[in-house]
Amino acid sequence: MLFRRFASTSCLPPTIHQLLRSETTSPSSIQVNGWVRSVRRQKKVAFAAVTDGSSSHDLQAVFLNTDLAKRLTNGCSVRLTGKLCTSPGAGQAKELQVEEAEVVGECDPELYPIQKQTLSVEYLRDNCHLRARTSPVAAMLRLRDTFKTAIHEFFKREGFHSVHTPILTSNDCEGAGEAFRVAPLTSVHPASSGLPPKTEEFFSNPSYLTVSSQLHLEALAAAMSRVYTLSPCFRAEPSQTARHLAEFWMLEAEWAFTQSVDDVCRVVEAATKEVLQAALASQDMEVFAKDFDPSRLEALKSAADASRAWPRMSYTMAVEKLTKSGVAFQFAPEWGKPLQSEHERWLAEILIGGPVFVTDYPASLKPFYMRANPDGETAACFDLLVPHAGELVGGSLREERLDLLEKAMERHGLDADTYRWYLDLRKWGGAPHGGFGMGFERLVSWISGIENVRECIPMPRWAGRMLL
Repeated sequence: MLFRRFASTSCLPPTIHQLLRSETTSPSSIQVNGWVRSVRRQKKVAFAAVTDGSSSHDLQAVFLNTDLAKRLTNGCSVRLTGKLCTSPGAGQAKELQVEEAEVVGECDPELYPIQKQTLSVEYLRDNCHLRARTSPVAAMLRLRDTFKTAIHEFFKREGFHSVHTPILTSNDCEGAGEAFRVAPLTSVHPASSGLPPKTEEFFSNPSYLTVSSQLHLEALAAAMSRVYTLSPCFRAEPSQTARHLAEFWMLEAEWAFTQSVDDVCRVVEAATKEVLQAALASQDMEVFAKDFDPSRLEALKSAADASRAWPRMSYTMAVEKLTKSGVAFQFAPEWGKPLQSEHERWLAEILIGGPVFVTDYPASLKPFYMRANPDGETAACFDLLVPHAGELVGGSLREERLDLLEKAMERHGLDADTYRWYLDLRKWGGAPHGGFGMGFERLVSWISGIENVRECIPMPRWAGRMLL
């Protein structure tokens, strides 16, 4: 019996995803919980499309007794009991022949914000608490879960340990001054006193929401060898572009005893290809791929090909290619200046037609912790650029030579006492090491084709707006 088989291995009833994936039907009754997406009534039979969020496909519920479907409305939550049968109709392999129906939570179809017509992105942002009930947002959330699972499986296979790094920190890893300051409110709630809140240093020193877990990961890698985390980061940058959020998730990894930038690039490439392969095998990609230009889907499949390495080029070569392109960029490419979004997209979309690693940027453009190259001008670092998204990953070898690290910190105006613990990692058995950071929402955007990262996270926050 289908239900008994699931019950023997699970604490909960099977989800719609599990029922639709099962190879057998059920001669005995099973229970299905979910929300009604649509109802269609005929004289002698009624149909309801039911979802529980576990699958991109709804379960068709068939009511031979139409009285059972009288209270069903779009959006209501239901508990249905019936038999899972092979469907004689087109469009679904299985259907539930309903014997009992209970409306658990009513929903007024006239007032329900999530109607069946096309809903604008801005409207769904205004109704952020309900937008996961739409097919695209639900598919995005399941893709995030698919990506996370693929990432964990990859790093576990490569001998990494998943670690939890602090959300509250005492430093700005990137040194860009874009951190959120943290301070407690007074014991009297400001709304009740009518006075502005007073703050004090709860930790005796200034504290911030983390902009990156990298420095803490370096400390752990100095003991655990290979570590990674997928955790939230926060940046107080006022950017309103489709690529930036104030709160976002970052995949970061650090490992000891790596010798070259190419070593780090190979790990990034292998991890990203694993995610791509998992995405392409997922039913949820069907939700997005139906709107793709066919060439975009083929480009993703090509990028996922494990037998073809992604190209590498130096920053110097990239600037040369941009300069000779004949394109009238808004910002003229010039050695020693950052690559702009328009440059990154041209390199990935036009020149290469796929992912490309750009290596060895001028040290003056990069943070203090990146290892200096022998030429004295560039850093042993890279950015991974991908079509339609631009920069997806940034990484480098880390400066393990104490004297050079101290000089780099001095050039960046950093207080040595504040970073004394970071310097100590080089004093006490320091080893060559490297790592990278990947923006998780940008990864979702690139693979799914969702243009704005605000639609690649459940509840987005950006300058001027916090949803929920």
